[in-house]
Amino acid sequence: MEFEYDFIPASLFKQEYALSQIQEYAEMFVYGSIAFLLPFLLGSHQLLVGSVVNCALVLAAFNLRGKKLLPIILLPSIGAYAAGLIFGVASSALLLMIPFIWVGNSILVLTMKKLTLSMKRNRILSLAIGAGIKSAFLFSISFVLFSFGLIPAIFLTAMGILQLVTALTGGSAALLIQEAKKRSSPSA
Repeated sequence: MEFEYDFIPASLFKQEYALSQIQEYAEMFVYGSIAFLLPFLLGSHQLLVGSVVNCALVLAAFNLRGKKLLPIILLPSIGAYAAGLIFGVASSALLLMIPFIWVGNSILVLTMKKLTLSMKRNRILSLAIGAGIKSAFLFSISFVLFSFGLIPAIFLTAMGILQLVTALTGGSAALLIQEAKKRSSPSA
């Protein structure tokens, strides 16, 4: 049972089309597993890993509701940190960024849910807005942390332009996948 409170946006509980509980939990498991395991499987290929993770985030925005979004929002950065591969020797600095990455992932998911599912806006424009806000937020945080000498300069690129590119690339793939899923679903 999902609970709605006045301070929780209703779009958090929307889906593009109805999934059974089993389907929804299966998708949560698949997206969460992919997001967590990719850094272990693909190593330091941030462009590929980030694109696949952002694809999973956008798919989760369309298909998962409420607390079922948490694994896909939280697990990618935990996996990257645990693998210690994506940022190599800078992995300890990644620990400082993890809460902000969670916020960035939430920004993308909630923007997609609000604009496409609640407000019925164009998906491509919604993706561009969500990706832009996410990358601007992460770059701004990185810049502040870098300015205080808390993280290395590599994070300025990794949390700026690479975030934008991977969000747009992965999000575009998600839009195509979601369209194929909708066409093959009897409930869509």
